[in-house]
Amino acid sequence: MPDSTDRFKPNAARAMASMFDDVSRRYDFLNAVMTLGQDSAWREAMWRRVPWVARTVLDLCTGSGASLPGLRRVGRTVLGIDVSVGMLRVAAETHASGGWSPRLACADAFSLPLRDASLDAVTIAFGVRNLRPRRAALAELARVLRPGGRLVVLEAAAPAPGPLSAFARGWIRHAIPLAGRLSGDPSAYRYLAQSIFEFGSGPEFEADLDASGFTRLESRSFLMGATRLWVAETGSGVGQKATATARSVQGAMPASRVSTHLDPAYDAQRAERGAWRLLQAITSTGLAAALGWALVVWVNVHDDLPLSPPQRLVGWVLIVAGLAFFSVRGVVQWLRWSAVRDAGGGIG
Repeated sequence: MPDSTDRFKPNAARAMASMFDDVSRRYDFLNAVMTLGQDSAWREAMWRRVPWVARTVLDLCTGSGASLPGLRRVGRTVLGIDVSVGMLRVAAETHASGGWSPRLACADAFSLPLRDASLDAVTIAFGVRNLRPRRAALAELARVLRPGGRLVVLEAAAPAPGPLSAFARGWIRHAIPLAGRLSGDPSAYRYLAQSIFEFGSGPEFEADLDASGFTRLESRSFLMGATRLWVAETGSGVGQKATATARSVQGAMPASRVSTHLDPAYDAQRAERGAWRLLQAITSTGLAAALGWALVVWVNVHDDLPLSPPQRLVGWVLIVAGLAFFSVRGVVQWLRWSAVRDAGGGIG
């Protein structure tokens, strides 16, 4: 196994492949735990920014293929490329069947087996921070994207300065490596935490996009900036530098102008899912409030009730455990509802 420091070196394809091979079986589960189950809604926001008319779409750093389902369309060719064979095996088991199934391939992001200007869109979810040097990777994407092609990047970002930045930094530094102990390679999650800080809070990546000839259309954040989404397009020629002035490329296009052209059925499904999340959030919050009141009553009267000590202990456990469970569940459901609602932004 390569030394963990090799993962931060330029063009570290072999080290990355080895690391993700080791964590492939539990990667999606731990990702859901670390994002409080919101990663699926964030991926939906990414899918919605791929133009409906895109006919050839690459999901780079596809991993286990979690980003592939929302890209599938009748008449569209979806490619999933990753450097890890282990992750691609998981993707093949889950997604490589049925109509219009994605084409999967193992390849280095710095040398894609694709012709110039052969793609309409590229998506990257939680993978761009592993590509070093980043500008060389972006130059390769500019090569394979057609003029005016769409790049959509979803990535974990370092906390920006703010009132909750200390908590966020503590979560990344300690909670993520702790969760990684459930994986086949705990050092992979220590690397994950370190790579988030190395990636930065966003301006660094935006500078790389500008320098690589992309025009930024949209930038937004989720979960108080813990995850960022960028939408960009290539210029009028392959690998061409942007001709706009520095001032003109700093501000992203308003979300309402980033067209995605999704069908009404997709919007209806999202609305139904959002309504269900909202109902669950309200129900869990209501039960937590009821159990909170029950705890107050129990504290005042439990000594006067004709109960044995074991029965009193059971009462304490049931009320306190129920209050903790529904409080946490309520918070998670509110966050999920918020994520589903935010995924609909940017529709033009």
